[in-house]
Amino acid sequence: MPFPVDEKYIMSAEQKLRVGFPESFRRKMLQDNGGEVATPSDAWQLYPFMDTSDKKRLKRTCNDITRETASARQWNSFPKEAVAIGANGSGDQRILIPSDDPAILRDAVFWWDHETVEVTKIAEDFEEL
Repeated sequence: MPFPVDEKYIMSAEQKLRVGFPESFRRKMLQDNGGEVATPSDAWQLYPFMDTSDKKRLKRTCNDITRETASARQWNSFPKEAVAIGANGSGDQRILIPSDDPAILRDAVFWWDHETVEVTKIAEDFEEL
């Protein structure tokens, strides 16, 4: 079960990744840090922001966005500037990609298919999921 997260943990991830997260994604994560997004074809686990406020939250957020993005970026075909925000357990990733300004992530949410290495837009905004 996801917990709310303090804004400072989102800001910490933004500093580490050198990006700004879209507002709709921030709002969702402030309420429920992580969780699941279901689609007709799959269930996607959202990566949380690392929360070090207590041991329980630290344990539940150790697979955070920063760590999972760093891991995904080691794959040859993963988009270099993308930020991984979730996975389906089969290797595919939900990602955010930079806008024209590489320090700002687009509002749109994308699906990176690890088999075809294609990137497909699945929503214009996180709120659509």
